[in-house]
Amino acid sequence: MQQGRTAAGGRQRRTLKGIVSRCDLLKIFLREDEVIAAEVRHDVVARPYGTHTETFRVELDDGVVTLAGQVHETALIPLAACLARTVPGVADVRCALVGTPSHPDLDPDLPDPG
Repeated sequence: MQQGRTAAGGRQRRTLKGIVSRCDLLKIFLREDEVIAAEVRHDVVARPYGTHTETFRVELDDGVVTLAGQVHETALIPLAACLARTVPGVADVRCALVGTPSHPDLDPDLPDPG
């Protein structure tokens, strides 16, 4: 509301200029999953991981992003999840990224490559 001229009795008159609904406020977050996924792939995957994204998957379902796959730089996994949360329209992030094993011969749970 905006204050108007002074009414009789010294009170100020207020006039209504418009109404903002909850739908109006949320409209900027209502984006198609494919549009959001493309932005996540560009901003979250391509920038920090560069060309090493062949095993990196981005899936979206009703605004919920799932980051999955194997990455070379495990230190960037938390960054990817944080960056995905900043993309407009993302409601939640599920991170299923794993790093590549650096010494598979020392990890008894991994299958023998030979």
